[in-house]
Amino acid sequence: MRRAKSDGGGTITFSLALGAARQICRLTTTFQTEKQAFSYLHKYRTEFEQMARARLASGQLENGIVVLSML
Repeated sequence: MRRAKSDGGGTITFSLALGAARQICRLTTTFQTEKQAFSYLHKYRTEFEQMARARLASGQLENGIVVLSML
């Protein structure tokens, strides 16, 4: 997982490294601050990475983006 940024409204966008390629992923949270959302993302990084890879493999994309929600 590389670079994360907030899109506001409890949404964090990050890139999933796939060898030389990158896949954009979006995580929707219920946190009110960016700091809380980033902390949550980093705490469960491995789980979100696994979920994103599984969704990508099964073709579950929305406009070319892997969409995730809180665990």
